[in-house]
Amino acid sequence: MLVYPSALDLPTRHLRFLADRLAAHRAACGTRWRGLSAGRQALLVLAHLRLGHTYAQLAAGFEVGVSTVYRYITEAVGLLAVRAPNLATAVTAASAKAFVILDGTLLSIDRIAADRPFYSGKHKKHGMNVQVIADPHGKLLWASPALPGAVHDIKATRTHGIVEALTEAGLARWADKGYQGAGGTVRVPFRGRWDRLSAGQRAVNAAHARIRALGEQAMATLKSWRLLRKLRSSTTRITSYVQAVLTLHLTCSN
Repeated sequence: MLVYPSALDLPTRHLRFLADRLAAHRAACGTRWRGLSAGRQALLVLAHLRLGHTYAQLAAGFEVGVSTVYRYITEAVGLLAVRAPNLATAVTAASAKAFVILDGTLLSIDRIAADRPFYSGKHKKHGMNVQVIADPHGKLLWASPALPGAVHDIKATRTHGIVEALTEAGLARWADKGYQGAGGTVRVPFRGRWDRLSAGQRAVNAAHARIRALGEQAMATLKSWRLLRKLRSSTTRITSYVQAVLTLHLTCSN
């Protein structure tokens, strides 16, 4: 396999943060020797998450075995995932906001047509459903555990208890028509064809769309980590990947 230099579009604080966590973990475990230093392992993991490089590509580039790459990534993702905020923590952090924006996204996976639980009829492809909460400026605050793509957004919110948590905190929530009937403090646009809505309803829907569009920035933030654009791992590991990315974003982007 040919190897060439590449660049990683991340600031050095991501590398320092992850390298420090890995070094502390190695010290706690009493690790004496590794094929790569904590800094090099951190760089390998970031290349996997940010660029979506495969195990084989990383093994060739870092001159280690494929199994070693797998262990390094699994170890680092686990350390990051446990630091991700849960829903209660995210709601508490958002309690000072005027409102939050809720939306769902589908993370594509490589599954065949027989895997119906993972097939999204809305998006016409296989994937995992992830719910995202953003602040009024579109900043990513929280991402939910991943559910099979066949799960609709409103069912996902009920599964995670999002409506109850936001209602208890008194937070208004802006969402699209897919959350119609969610209850609580959710605000959705008027349903119906544009030409059949009154002038007032059209104005409300237009304002609602401008506000909700900011939530797309949170989606873009999540999917700027290219691994999440097309996942080829086991579906049981996708939640850990999402939580690892969330930790890196919240910790290193402020």
